[in-house]
Amino acid sequence: MTSPAKPSSKPTTKKPDAHVPDAFSWDADKSPTFEKSARASLQDSQLRRNLGKATKTIREKREVAVSEMPDWELLRQAGSDIKRRVARHLDKYLLQLEESVVRAGGRVHWARDGAEANRIVTGIAKEKNASEVVKVKSIATDEIKLNEHLEAEGIHAYETDLAELIVQLSEDTPSHILVPAIHKNRAEIKDLFQRKFGQKLSDEPEELANAARLYLREKFLKAKVGVSGANFAVAETGTVCVVESEGNGRMCTTLPETLVTVMGIEKIIPEWRDHEVFMQTLPRSSTAERMNPYTSFWTGVSGGDGPKEFHLVLLDNGRTDVLSDRVGRQSLACIRCSACLNVCPVYERAGGHAYNSVYPGPIGAILTPQLVGVGKKGPDSLPYASSLCGACYEVCPVKINIPEVLIHLRGKVVRNRQDKEDDWRGHPLSTLGKKLDPENAAMAGMARAFSDVKRYEQAQKLARAGQLPFKRGGNIKSLPGMLGGWTSVRDLKAVPKRSFRDWWRENR
Repeated sequence: MTSPAKPSSKPTTKKPDAHVPDAFSWDADKSPTFEKSARASLQDSQLRRNLGKATKTIREKREVAVSEMPDWELLRQAGSDIKRRVARHLDKYLLQLEESVVRAGGRVHWARDGAEANRIVTGIAKEKNASEVVKVKSIATDEIKLNEHLEAEGIHAYETDLAELIVQLSEDTPSHILVPAIHKNRAEIKDLFQRKFGQKLSDEPEELANAARLYLREKFLKAKVGVSGANFAVAETGTVCVVESEGNGRMCTTLPETLVTVMGIEKIIPEWRDHEVFMQTLPRSSTAERMNPYTSFWTGVSGGDGPKEFHLVLLDNGRTDVLSDRVGRQSLACIRCSACLNVCPVYERAGGHAYNSVYPGPIGAILTPQLVGVGKKGPDSLPYASSLCGACYEVCPVKINIPEVLIHLRGKVVRNRQDKEDDWRGHPLSTLGKKLDPENAAMAGMARAFSDVKRYEQAQKLARAGQLPFKRGGNIKSLPGMLGGWTSVRDLKAVPKRSFRDWWRENR
């Protein structure tokens, strides 16, 4: 057993000069595109090795855990059905949840956006004279930048999940929904802990975990306020649930006198018995375990047991806009298992930081642009961060058809660009300017050609003649100008000398 760790300084949030805007930042319009960030990530061979090894290990363990369940497909369908029911009756279930929480002694706050949620949490912490809070891993609070807001108000938030602590100590950002520090290996973590804790350590996982445990124990015992997210909240009972693997969640939700839970409104489930489905699918899909080591439930407050005050902050922040989209609303069914990340060939190579969002991977590619709205350069690039192979759909425990939503969003991005009133310099676009946009003009030409047989066959003849300078052995390997984007990563099949229609006319 090593001696109690003494940090050299408090963990800090990112320095202003290190600020890189993401999709949820106040300056999200300056968020880089996926293509630009992925290009930088692909140059990091250590990152690719770390990601490849970690995702392969999780993927193989998940396959074993899932194969033990003969009714796995039925469970997936049941999870999907429950989430669809929640989407249809969300207004009713939210009011029922509020009534249940209040009945159990808790308080419910409604937050239209991140700024309102941050004000509510900060107000509660100030009311309790808290200069520090302890936090359970929560992507909803990452989404609204709660830590940065608290810091600006003189309140320091300590992340207590081991991976989140690593990210916070290194002034980094999470790169995976379930394993936020997946991009770091043991040697990097050992160096970080030695630097921050001022003690010599090996890179053995037990020793590193123990150093973090000793450092955090003091924070748990001193904190007046704990902040958590939620995996589920039951409308009929008001019970909130957090599943985790380290026990830090239970410490955060039981030791402080005041507990604040920030929960996206989509995390609601109608009845207690719905846990029967998700407690089987979530651990197997996320950590490849039959059940999570720690599953904490609490219902309001109980005298002499746990926090004296419980506040539930129900966060919208764009979710009702997602709900209004008939195709896109299925994204709200996500239970944050991250199975889609671990099977995605794009994520495995580019890593989570390339998405510039707290929601990386395939689910982030559909959730982020919907939550922040189409029309921002960085988030608009995310629906294209996919090969559309469909592996994400096959492993999703609630059957979110991610490829379908990706294609739907690509259409929305293009339509939004076509409807824009200004060009990239902010100059007004005339109707003629919109028509002369190269992509718009090409798509309009294609639509016109494909809508009439004679025009289509005429276009084929022109293509046969036009392809001659570029055709090599039945393929076109390089095209000029903007068309070069197609052939930079793939060969284009040349238009054949004779079409099927020609053959049919000659041989029928």
